[in-house]
Amino acid sequence: MLSVRPKVAELAFQLYGRALHPELFEVHKTRSIERGGFTAQIDITSAGHVVTWRYGGLILTEVAASAQHPLPEKRRLMSYKLKGERSDRLECRGGVTYSVKFQLEPVSPEVFWMFQQELTTDGEHKGMLQRFDSSGRMAMGALSYINVETRSRSMLIQAFHTFPDDFAIVKSESQFKLPS
Repeated sequence: MLSVRPKVAELAFQLYGRALHPELFEVHKTRSIERGGFTAQIDITSAGHVVTWRYGGLILTEVAASAQHPLPEKRRLMSYKLKGERSDRLECRGGVTYSVKFQLEPVSPEVFWMFQQELTTDGEHKGMLQRFDSSGRMAMGALSYINVETRSRSMLIQAFHTFPDDFAIVKSESQFKLPS
C-alpha cells in the first residue's frame, strides 16, 4: 500500500472532547501510555497524528490531518488550518488543562534535507518514527516523528511532520495536564 502525504496546504489541527473512530484514519504506528491516572494512545497517521488522552470520564482527542479528511463536527473544541504559527489553551472540567503550539515552517531545500536527516537519526534511537513513500517527485519520502514525555501529572507530545514536495515542516507541542 502506497502511503504518501496530502499537500501541506490541506492540513488542519483539531481538538475534540470525545474519542474518534479509529477507522477514520490510516494508522502506521501506535503507542499506548498509562501513567498517573491518565492513559493515552498516540497514532502516526498518513497525514499527521492522532492523540487520544483519557482521565476519569474526560477524553481529549488531538488530530493533525487533512482538512479534506471527513471528520465529525460534534464536540470539536478547536479547529485551525495549519499555516503560520499558533498557540491555544483550553481549561477542561476538573481542572485539566490542554495547551498547544504549532507552526508550519517552509524552509530552503538544504535546511529541509538536513532536518529530515536529523529526524531519521534521532528517531532510530527514541520516540516514534514513520517513513513514508516518496511521492515520485522527490527521492525521499516524508517523515513523522513523535516524542512523548510523561510525568505523574502531565504528558508532553512533540510532533514533527515533513512534507518534501513543499519543503515544509509541521511542528507541534501539546501538553495535557492534570490539576495540581
